[in-house]
Amino acid sequence: MRTLIVIPARYASSRLPGKPLLRSTSKYLVQHVYEQACQVTRAQMVVVATDDPRIVAAVESFGGKAIMTRRDHPSGTDRIAEVARNMDADLYVNVQGDEPLVDPAGLDLLIKLMERDSGAGMATLAVPLTDEAAYNDPNCVKLVCDNRGRALYFSRSPVPHVREGQPNLAGRPSPFLQHLGVYAYRKTVLLQLAQLPPSPLEELERLEQLRALSNGIGIQVGLVNQAGRGVDTFEDYQRFVQEYSGQKIRLRRAA
Repeated sequence: MRTLIVIPARYASSRLPGKPLLRSTSKYLVQHVYEQACQVTRAQMVVVATDDPRIVAAVESFGGKAIMTRRDHPSGTDRIAEVARNMDADLYVNVQGDEPLVDPAGLDLLIKLMERDSGAGMATLAVPLTDEAAYNDPNCVKLVCDNRGRALYFSRSPVPHVREGQPNLAGRPSPFLQHLGVYAYRKTVLLQLAQLPPSPLEELERLEQLRALSNGIGIQVGLVNQAGRGVDTFEDYQRFVQEYSGQKIRLRRAA
């Protein structure tokens, strides 16, 4: 299956404008994401989809591929759908442009899931929840799956609800899962989603993936061991820079 990894990267982030071009390390933030994506063995191409020529110039400066897309897309899915109309592939993998520590093995797993489950229109990732505070946090999206590993529902509420007692977050396999916001789409499904109106459940939970479930699109879920950390604020970026710098020092000492 021909697979294209698409990295949506907007300049006008509400919390951190110009985020893709942050460069306290020797690399742009979007470059870290791009280089992680290039390690995915099952993908044939990586492209940054942006709405700003400054990001195009930055990506091209380090030898990457970037394309301009419209500024008025309401979501990253819509931006990727525009790419799909112009660049042909069987699968499109959505990797957020603020995930410099995204795990290539997890992205390979997404593609493998779609190769194995021909009936699923999408795939995504999840990690077992280990923290009760996260289980109750509406900013942490939870999901529940059926016996085939397909998503039944996504919610900001603590699901599955434990009617008696407390959730056992140490048990394995765990029914308590945190959703990770990376996706693989079949081309037909991606283009279909971009044409569908928001579903009532999607608008209530503010979760775009519920549009797919509401319209009968199966989402296969792959389990990974840990969640990557995105960059939403400048404090997040500073933590990443410290971690990246420490990693470089450790590699130099090991050499």
